[in-house]
Amino acid sequence: MKAIVQDVYGPADLLQLRDIDQPAVGDDEVLVRVRAAGVDPGVWHLMTGRPYLLRAFGFGLRRPTVPVRGRDLAGVVEAVGAAVTDLRPGDEVYGTSETGSYAEYATARRDRLAHKPATISFEQAAATPVSGTSALQAVRHCGGVQPGQQVMVIGAAGGVGSFAVQIAKVYGATVTGVCSPGKADLVRSLGADDVIDYTRDEVDRHGARYDVVIDTAGNRPMSLLRRALTPHGTLVLVGGESAGGRLLGGFDRQMLRAPLLSMVTRQRLRNLIAKERAADLDELRRLIESGAVTPVIDHTFPLVAAPDAIRHVAAGHATGKTVVTM
Repeated sequence: MKAIVQDVYGPADLLQLRDIDQPAVGDDEVLVRVRAAGVDPGVWHLMTGRPYLLRAFGFGLRRPTVPVRGRDLAGVVEAVGAAVTDLRPGDEVYGTSETGSYAEYATARRDRLAHKPATISFEQAAATPVSGTSALQAVRHCGGVQPGQQVMVIGAAGGVGSFAVQIAKVYGATVTGVCSPGKADLVRSLGADDVIDYTRDEVDRHGARYDVVIDTAGNRPMSLLRRALTPHGTLVLVGGESAGGRLLGGFDRQMLRAPLLSMVTRQRLRNLIAKERAADLDELRRLIESGAVTPVIDHTFPLVAAPDAIRHVAAGHATGKTVVTM
């Protein structure tokens, strides 16, 4: 099969389209013929091996443990392991793969797959697993959003942010989206009640107004974010600034500063560590099929152009999600 492979950490120039063997299917795994695969900042982090702390979490100290890039996928079940009884060949599924999804075939654990929403394309489905579950957990678990609350989503036009705006509206919040002026109409179309143009105003424009602030951008000082929160508000930190230091990148806010500040403030400062699970994919499917949530696609690239797709996302150009198609 054809796949996008890398042998060492580094820039997208090192990625190659190669013929490799299909991955073996374990007892609790599913072999998927990939139709589309999502691109998000996490792909860039795993490609470059930065921040370096990532390498200590099983991704490979000197070179990638998994040579095929990509995690989000949507496709058709080709085969199932002996312990998988509720999926069969021909089923349309979406989820995440640990063997790499920028390939014609990928395996995925059964507990990280779900039936694909019937109302959307494979491209839209592939845009959903990582970003959609991150947004769902940011709104529901970390943010604890309740009806009538004021919620701000920073990076509202991005992969996670575009889902977070829609899901916060489902949970009954009044939502303010923060984005560039060229993306304001999109953010309003997603349901945002107000939009802040970050080139003209800062997030504390209205003072301590917001019950929940979900920051997907990762580049604002904690002090500024806290000024936008009510005294007992919740700040949810999603992701980190890729241009930060080599060891921690922008993740020092989540790993160091937020836990320390939480000890001396009444505000709740939460670090989102998203957990990929079928139950959340099933919930997203229900929201999508009901029409309450729609994945936003920015650009699509063919498999051979996957390096260009990663460059596009790393440059911060994407609106919604970028997708690689097979």
